[in-house]
Amino acid sequence: MASKNGDGEPLDYRFSLANERTFLAWIRTALGLLAGGVAVQALAEQFAATGVRRVLAAACVSLAVAIAAVAHRQWRRVEAAMRRGDQLPESAMVPVLAIGVTGVALAAGTAVLVS
Repeated sequence: MASKNGDGEPLDYRFSLANERTFLAWIRTALGLLAGGVAVQALAEQFAATGVRRVLAAACVSLAVAIAAVAHRQWRRVEAAMRRGDQLPESAMVPVLAIGVTGVALAAGTAVLVS
């Protein structure tokens, strides 16, 4: 039986599939950040400042863990809201990711220029 939205109409499966694609995009982003953190730790030995490599790697891995941890919860919240016919909930991860990636990029750029 198809799920109903708040108006008693069946939920269009395309919305559910779009929500799933968004979840998978968050997971891909987390995997990319995890791979970036591992690559920085393993390959970026030329940084002159001590500990920069470890800090950059830890920042990438921390962002990856945060995104992966929140992605499923956000997927469930959006799915439930659609089924109830409510407004879709906002995600705090969008600004966290934007600020985190900007910070990592600025730190990496600075480390490259100083080395």
